[in-house]
Amino acid sequence: MDRSTVTPVEILHRWHAGNRPLAPDFEHLAFWELADDLRARAFGITPDSAADVVRCKTDLFFSILDELHTFPIKSTVFLETLWNLWLPLAMQLSTAKQSLNRPLIQGILGGQGTGKTTLCQVLRLILAKLGYSTVSLSLDDLYKTYADRQQLQKADPRLIWRGPPGTHDIDLGIAVLDKLRGSQTRDLAAVDNPKFDALKPDIIKNIEIPRFDKSAYAGAGDRSQPEIISGADIVLFEGWFVGVNPVVDAKLNEFLAAAPFPISTESDCQFARDMNAKLHDYLPLWNRLDRLMVLYPQDYRLSQVWRNQAEREMMAAGKSGMSEAEINRFVEYFWKALHPQLFIKSIVEEGDRVDLVIEILSDRTVGKISRAIDLKLSD
Repeated sequence: MDRSTVTPVEILHRWHAGNRPLAPDFEHLAFWELADDLRARAFGITPDSAADVVRCKTDLFFSILDELHTFPIKSTVFLETLWNLWLPLAMQLSTAKQSLNRPLIQGILGGQGTGKTTLCQVLRLILAKLGYSTVSLSLDDLYKTYADRQQLQKADPRLIWRGPPGTHDIDLGIAVLDKLRGSQTRDLAAVDNPKFDALKPDIIKNIEIPRFDKSAYAGAGDRSQPEIISGADIVLFEGWFVGVNPVVDAKLNEFLAAAPFPISTESDCQFARDMNAKLHDYLPLWNRLDRLMVLYPQDYRLSQVWRNQAEREMMAAGKSGMSEAEINRFVEYFWKALHPQLFIKSIVEEGDRVDLVIEILSDRTVGKISRAIDLKLSD
């Protein structure tokens, strides 16, 4: 059989059904590792390393085979995503961690419905097989308390929902990441945030990971009991604008002049300018990131579609949910604050700050996997 006609999916389904690898499988898989040039570059796969990569991925695949039923996703392309994205990404994080003598902080940027939570859950399961302890931290976990946000809304009535820049406790985020990173960040912490000097390793016994209960106060949300951990090898820090930098005023004003939906009034434009300015406050937090990946939907408007689908599924299951009009207003509010067509596109186009770009297709499956610099060159 010609190796180009044998797909990885066919091989993986055979393995998943209980068959052991055949000798030709490794040759076929090595061929396909190099067939997608963008993905090969993203994971550093070369003709010289392809065979070794396949062997490592195969070992990891079989180590988690009996636990695949516990993964938080049951897609028809589950095995393909596992092989093409989750396994090599976990291996890449493992390699990056080994080059440090402290925990690795991986930033994950993605809008609503792009799969940030699922990705973190899957990576934690796989990384555990590689011997790493992993903790997930969401930007949502850093929201200011309910009482603080009530005062914030009185000062700025435009902040009708939690989420935009300014509604997070940035000092808390810096303190948590510095404690996780350990003593090597003391100098950085002192420069960016003197209020929260990182603790010495011999003092750190337990680290409180903040958690947020979105159901509190009738959905307004508030802090809940923190999760107590003794440390972690890898930190997955995700959120809808994690790592996003402010854009220069000229670029922002040029973008706003085109009146991109849903920005239509001068007050909308001013809100966008104010939220862009607020991003400066987050830069010390982003400075703690060792790596940054972007979950990049084919069209930013898909987030609205996905949110509506999720709400319909919730209501079908007997749970309460928002109407379509409420959802649209909610999602558009975030677009008015930081329009993804400008902010996420800008950070990807910059290329030097983003290590990995994962395209999310309309059916929420994975498309292109690439380095930002290669994606820019291919355009």
